[in-house]
This record gives sequence, structure tokens and C-alpha cells, in this order.
Amino acid sequence: MTLIKKILKYALNIGLILVITFFTLHVIFKEQELTEIIRDLRMAKPAWIALGAVAALLFVSGESVIIHYMLRVLNQKISFLKCLKYSFIGFFFSYITPSSTGGQPVQMYHMKKDKINIGYSTLIMLLITIAYKSVLILMGLGFLVFNSDVVVKYAIDMKWLIVLGFVLNLSFIAALTLIFIKPIWARALGIKAVGLLTKIRVLKRRNKEKYTEKLIGICDTYAMGADYIKKNLSVVFKVFFLTAVQRLLLFSVTWIVYRAYGMEDTRFIDIITIQIMIAVAVEMLPLPGAAGISEGCFLLSFTEIFGTGLVKPAMLINRGLTFYLILFVGGFITLADRIISLKKKKRNKE
Repeated sequence: MTLIKKILKYALNIGLILVITFFTLHVIFKEQELTEIIRDLRMAKPAWIALGAVAALLFVSGESVIIHYMLRVLNQKISFLKCLKYSFIGFFFSYITPSSTGGQPVQMYHMKKDKINIGYSTLIMLLITIAYKSVLILMGLGFLVFNSDVVVKYAIDMKWLIVLGFVLNLSFIAALTLIFIKPIWARALGIKAVGLLTKIRVLKRRNKEKYTEKLIGICDTYAMGADYIKKNLSVVFKVFFLTAVQRLLLFSVTWIVYRAYGMEDTRFIDIITIQIMIAVAVEMLPLPGAAGISEGCFLLSFTEIFGTGLVKPAMLINRGLTFYLILFVGGFITLADRIISLKKKKRNKE
């Protein structure tokens, strides 16, 4: 894919996010005046909102801690600032691509520019993916079992989305597990799947060989990752722990917004439980940034907690902190890094 095509693709994705967001907000706020919306937003205490912004940015930085830790384990001397750059750029591209598929290839590209072996970057991204998905499902199942009353009370209206989310996430993890345990089986099944999809024209027939080679490469990489994981379980446990902390930072933003409006009747653990269920429901859906569906799930689940008068501004603030703030900061860092790279190239030519 040429650079121009990539730029157009990402621009279309950003445009899609903005269009979906516009129509979502139009439907939600069509009966309210702008002055009322602004008044409701200003009722939130700025100090708590600032804390929410810090938690959201620390969530992204949590991945930087994991990348930096893994690079040190692999004896790669890369500064933490560069790891921060990888994370913010990665989240920017994840947020503007369906099912968050665009972030990791870009992160690996930037690592390669910094002379990090592609095998190391692939292993790191693989482990982060496994931990990120597995921690969400473990949290989801744990809170679903031990705090089921809260799930039934507040999230019952999106039960089928939650079920779909669990099915999609568990299927993804099951596929990874199969590759780990039986890489040869996984490769054979994958090749058959590519053959079937090209036969029924879901995939282009002329690209069958390319798809097959890519699949074999992925299976080989995951098999290498499985071998590393088996031999370095202590490293894996640390990555899982750091990922759990990272996830909780993001989920806690909703509670912070709740406290920003001076409310304290609902327990922290209950708000976290609902937010985890929303994450399970929307993260695997093929929408850039889960735009539209995230806002809808928030309103379905939190109306009783925030009240009908405050749930809409709370949703705006929460979404602003957990999505648009990260998108803006990631976009700024991506643009700045691109400008710096172009200036360096220009100086080298001179």
C-alpha cells in the first residue's frame, strides 16, 4: 500500500469516527440546547477532571512501561521516552482503525527505525496483545461471577453485546492458544480457511499465495512467542500484572467522572464492573474507536447511577478523556515525530 493510500485510508477512518460521533451526539442531545449542555459540563469539578486526564494518559504510559521492561529483558537499550512515543503512536492508530488493528504494525515500524530486531518487536507486541485481551476476559469473568448482581442490575440491557464480546474475545484467545499448543495444526487449519475464503470470493483469488505466506509467517512468529513464554513465565506474569494495572487506570476514569459530580453512593468496584462489561462488549467490534456503540452502552448502563440529568454530560466527559484526549495527544505526537523525521532526512541530504 502506497503512502498516499495509507493516508487516505486513515483520513477516511478519522472522518468516519467524526461522522458517527456527530450523529450519535445529535441523537442524544437533540432535545437540549447547547447552553444547557455547557452548563451541565461545567458542573463537574475541574480537579477531578484533571485527575481523570492523568489516569487516561497513565493508561497509555502503562504500555510504555511494559515495552521498556520487555526491551530491557531482551537487552535492548532504548530510552523510556521512545517507548512512550511507541505507545502514543500505537494507540492513535489503534483508535482510528477497526478492531484496533492498526496500532501494532506502526509500533513495530518505529521500533525497526530505532534498530530493534523485528523478532524482538514482534514478540513484545504478541505478548502485549495476549496480556491485553486475556486480562480483560479474566477481569470480565471474575467480576461477572463475584459481582453478578451489579451486572444484572445495570448492564442487563446490553446482555447480548456482552455475550458477543465474550465469544469474540474467547475465540481470539482460543486461536492464539491453538497456535501455541499445536502450531502445525493451526497452520494447516489456517491454510484451509484461506482456501475456502478465496473459493467463495471473500478474499481475492489472485492474492491466495500472499495470504497463505502471511498466515504461515504469523503462525511461525506465534510459535516462537509460545516457546519464549514457556521458558520465561516470570516475565509473562509481570507483563500480565502491569497490564491489569494499566486496564484499571482506564476503567477508573468513569468513577473519577462520577466523583467529579460530587456523587459517592455507588461503590468504586461497581462502576469498575460495569465499565469492564462495556469494554468486553465493544472492543472487538469492527468500528474505529468503537464510535457510537461506546456512547450507547454508557447511557444504557450508567443512567441509573448518574441520573437522567447528568448521565449525558458524564458520558461526554468520560468519552472525551478515555478516547478523544488519547486520540489528540497520540495524533500530535505522531505528527511531531513525522515532521522531525522529515527534517532529519532533509539535513542528511544537504
